[in-house]
Amino acid sequence: MKAKWGQPAQGETPATLWLHYDCAHRRLRNSLIFFFWDSTGLVYSAAEFVVKDTNGTNCIMANFSVTFRINYDTTGSTGSQNTTLALMSDAHVLNSSSCRRDNVSEPTLMIALGKGHILTLNFTKNMTRYSVKKMSLTYNLSDRATFSNASSNGTRTADSQPDISADIDKKYTCASKHVIPMGARVTAELHNVTIQAYLSNNTFSPGETRCAQDGPAPTPVPPTPPHPSPPPTPEVPSVNKYNVSGANGTCLLASMGLQLNITKQTGDKMVTHIINVNPNKTTVNGTCSAQLVTLELLSERNMALVLQFAMNTSSSRFFLQGIQLNVTLPEAKELAFHAANTSLKALEASVGNSYKCNAEQQVRVTEAFSLNMYRVWLQAFRIDGGKFGSVEECQLDENSMLIPIAVGGALAGLVLIVLIAYLIGRKRSHAGYQTI
Repeated sequence: MKAKWGQPAQGETPATLWLHYDCAHRRLRNSLIFFFWDSTGLVYSAAEFVVKDTNGTNCIMANFSVTFRINYDTTGSTGSQNTTLALMSDAHVLNSSSCRRDNVSEPTLMIALGKGHILTLNFTKNMTRYSVKKMSLTYNLSDRATFSNASSNGTRTADSQPDISADIDKKYTCASKHVIPMGARVTAELHNVTIQAYLSNNTFSPGETRCAQDGPAPTPVPPTPPHPSPPPTPEVPSVNKYNVSGANGTCLLASMGLQLNITKQTGDKMVTHIINVNPNKTTVNGTCSAQLVTLELLSERNMALVLQFAMNTSSSRFFLQGIQLNVTLPEAKELAFHAANTSLKALEASVGNSYKCNAEQQVRVTEAFSLNMYRVWLQAFRIDGGKFGSVEECQLDENSMLIPIAVGGALAGLVLIVLIAYLIGRKRSHAGYQTI
């Protein structure tokens, strides 16, 4: 069969398709050839060739474009000249092509290029790779259309061991130009090569081994995991007083600024939400019991923040034991956010005393939620006269006080050293004089 499109109109780039199918030898003779033109004429041809075994299973598949440049002797005064031999419309797989037979012969692809010209690819393999063991071109000098003024007739053969190899169960690919010397007078130039022998799935494998001319296969870039976006610089929350009273009077006095620090996925990235608790839009509730004091804050964004204070009866100390949060986040993948932790031990002080910390504190509740607390002063359980008791400073404040003390001590020591050195120096300056 042959299907052909018309000659290219000016400025167009059409193609001609030639399809050969030998019904008598259907296991071998399959070839598909494309010719491409530019404005100057034929530029190259590409073909696909298939070799099948007696069961009709593919054992070799090859798709490539090849051009041979041949130097031959002539009867003219120049003595020799060059010609070009390429895939033509009548190129096809020869019946002498074969698959591997009982481990005796290796697969062979033989392609008739027309008028007595034959390209042969002999394959071989080891445990891990296969390769083209030998590439041969038999060309017929009697083809005067190709070898005009040839000084002799008959055929000549040129061969080479090309650098064409691939891993087993992978196809060999080479999009770049691949020049293969074949003796002194013949050079092969291959383009857009895809070849595979010893097929296991009756077609080209998805994996490939690329030629050196193409360079290494690009390394797939792993998807970038979502990174939290840098949190915006938040405003310091307003400090407010929060009191909780029960049947026996006040059980919690607190003065502090509260800020929610939440990391949540939004779309394809992680976003940090900083939300200040607005005292002007917050309702305060709570409960008192002998072992647990609870502060409940209800605010905008459907926020419900619960702080639970417990008491260690053996040491008579209170501490922040639990934090629970429910809030609606803006533009989050899941609008409702919930976090809870009842195993905390923070803001600790003796019962009857108050806990105070002017430095900013961050209480980590879960991986996704932390409660930022500013200028905290609180007391739970026993409160005398409705006022804060003796203050127990937090470690952060104590550390901040140590710095100026250390600096002041160092300066005082330096002044003392200078003073002593001055006095010693002055005493020595008078040692050589006597009173008259």
